Amino acid sequence: MSDKTEAAPKKKGGMMKKLIIGIGALVVLGGGVGGGLYATGMVGHGKEKEEEAVGPKLVPKSEQKRFSAAGGEGGEGGEAGKAPPSGAGGDKYASNYYAMEKEFTSNLQDSVHFIQVGLAISSPYDDTVIDNIKTNEIAVRSAILLALSDTTEDQVFSTEGKKQLQVRLAKAINATLKEKEGFGGVGNVYFTNFVVQ
Repeated sequence: MSDKTEAAPKKKGGMMKKLIIGIGALVVLGGGVGGGLYATGMVGHGKEKEEEAVGPKLVPKSEQKRFSAAGGEGGEGGEAGKAPPSGAGGDKYASNYYAMEKEFTSNLQDSVHFIQVGLAISSPYDDTVIDNIKTNEIAVRSAILLALSDTTEDQVFSTEGKKQLQVRLAKAINATLKEKEGFGGVGNVYFTNFVVQ
């Protein structure tokens, strides 16, 4: 009987060792496979890659849309076979322009005069920013009108005042886009029409 008693604990001890080794192997193998999947981006990185793919992207100057005399945008390189002009200086990123279709009319602050302006917006980002402006046009127009109504006569009759107004308008548009879309992206506002009456 003592032989059987000794044999049973040996068997049980051997079985326990095999079980522990098996669990350890699964942990190592599972960690190795999981680590490999994580490293290749199949697990864990998916959300980050999705977030990278979504949202505005800065457009390098070399990829700027160019206007060709032959009829509209000429693609990345301008007219067929011609390279875009290059030289020292300039912006690092392309300018993506959008002209607001309707003009803006507002009373000036503490004045009997009013201002009527046409606006164009530029962004160094891709068409996402322009699409966001179009999507939220009512809110953007409202922000622009509020900024115009805070403008004084002194500001609209001086060049420096007009430049300050451009900055305020860009900030108002960016604040609205950040509120609505989580990202502004407007670099500059330009006047396409400017009348004070």
